[in-house]
Parts: sequence; structure tokens; C-alpha cells
Amino acid sequence: MKKLFCSVDEQFVSPLFEVFDGGDFILSSYHDIEERQTQIQLFFPDEGQSEDAGRRLRDALSIVGVDAELKLVDVPDEDWKLSYRRHFKTERIGRRLLVVPTWELSDAKPSPSDVVVTLDPGMAFGTGKHETTRACLEYVDELAPEPGAAPRSFLDMGCGSGILSIAAAKLGYSPVAGFDIDADAVAASRENAEINGVRVDYREFALGKGAVTLDESIEAAKGLYPDLALQGRDCKSGPGQVFAPSDVVVANILGPLLIAFAEEIAGYAKDKLVVSGILTELYPEVAQAFEKLGFRELTRRTYGEWTSALLTRRA
Repeated sequence: MKKLFCSVDEQFVSPLFEVFDGGDFILSSYHDIEERQTQIQLFFPDEGQSEDAGRRLRDALSIVGVDAELKLVDVPDEDWKLSYRRHFKTERIGRRLLVVPTWELSDAKPSPSDVVVTLDPGMAFGTGKHETTRACLEYVDELAPEPGAAPRSFLDMGCGSGILSIAAAKLGYSPVAGFDIDADAVAASRENAEINGVRVDYREFALGKGAVTLDESIEAAKGLYPDLALQGRDCKSGPGQVFAPSDVVVANILGPLLIAFAEEIAGYAKDKLVVSGILTELYPEVAQAFEKLGFRELTRRTYGEWTSALLTRRA
């Protein structure tokens, strides 16, 4: 087994997972607490694949603006696809949410008031441990309809493992929908929704385009903003929308994409909009983009180097 890897600062890990066009390669990461660096890794059996793997990883690094040295080494064969399980443990988040890995379910001891989300993220992003996911889950919990109140619809933009939309469904939102540009993420979300016994409408879809490919999304991301905002949008708000506007929308994607697609994202939000996946230094530009579209900030949360915010439409 071959391993191609490089070391990056923790702030770049989530963006790299978002923009990596892996083909048959699956990106993984390992955080070294002592060195305060995260190792980004690709595993593959044939050395002949190293050139293609290197090109794909360098493209992703270039998109997020990281200059890192790639190294190729031999490693013992192992079930590396399941190695993430060592780092994903039961987590209590917000007032009521208890996120439990499927392999820890028999040991979990939820209280009667807990809302349990059972999860196997597989290769999809979203376990509740990352600062952006945690902040979004807290907002989803706080905005949930009270028992007996009218239901609130929910849309999860960039669903990853499905953790946010599954939590929403279990907290009483209805109807609940979600999308992602990654087919593996959509598959993982559907599997996790079935495990949790909830109904969520998941689709593979990209902002700005009706037909989605990961290559197209990455090419769009390379331009970032403002050029990205000029690209065609055949799925913005109105008759051509893929999803109906929702009472609560969570967009946990990268800051530059939030800015570039602000108009389209805003078109899906009836009232409350959670924006996340934003490096703190970029947050003022994200807030300004949505302020121009009639949103104002209610609250914001900064965990580590990431800021998330709850926005609402002005009356």
C-alpha cells in the first residue's frame, strides 16, 4: 500500500475536503497534537497511481492557497477506510443532541430528554467534532419547533454525512431536505437517515448549476469571488429552483462560495439562515454579501478559527 501525504495547518483541512476532486482516491486526515499540524493523506495500492494522486492533491492545495511538500511512502496494508473510527466518539452537543457512532451505540447511555443521532460518516465530512458542524447543530437545536407548534421546513446545503438534516428531522422539522456535490456524501446521508428512521430528501446538486460534477464545482471555486458570481445560475430562486424555500436553511460550505452564491442561497431561505464554514477573517465579507440581500445577523459563534452565524430576513 502507498501513502501520499503532506502537512497543513488545521484551518485548511475542511476547505481541502470540500474542494478535493478525488476520482477513485479518498482523502483522509490525521491530526498531530504535539506538532499542531494535520497530515492530509491518500492511500492507494499501485505506485503507478501516484502521478494522478499527486495532481489531484496539488490541485486542491492550490485552490485553498497552500504550498505543501508531497511525500510518497510505503505503508502496511490495513483497513485504512475505517481508521477514522478511532477519532469519532460519542458527543453531546447543544441542549439535547447526542451524536453516537454506530459502533458505540450499545454503550451509549442517553437520558430520556436526549435526541440521539446515530451516525457512520464513512468518507463523508460531518461528525459533530469540527467547529463548524458543532455550531450548526447548536443552531438547529435552538431553532427547532416546540412540541405542538407548526412544523418548520429545513434545507441542509452541503449535507456531508447528513448529520445536520438528520438532527433536524429528529428535532421535529418537516419537511427536511439536503444536497451535496459529492455522490458519496449523498449516499452516506441516505444510509444514515435510514439508520435513524427519518425521512430526508437528499439529492446530488451544486449551487449555480443544474447538472453537477465535482470537476465543475472545483473549476468554479478556483475563480473564487467576484468572478464566480458571474457564472451561469439556472437553479436560482424562482420557478427553476430545485428545492422549495425553507423556514430554516443551513449553508455549511466555504466562505468564498457563500459570497459567490449568496443570491442563490438567500433565495432558498424564507426566514432563518445559518452560514458556516467561514474562516473568521472572511466573515465580515460574508455578512456584507447577505446584508445586501436583506439579511441581518442575530448571533454569531466563533470556535477556533471558524465563525458561524444565524441570519434573519429583515421585515
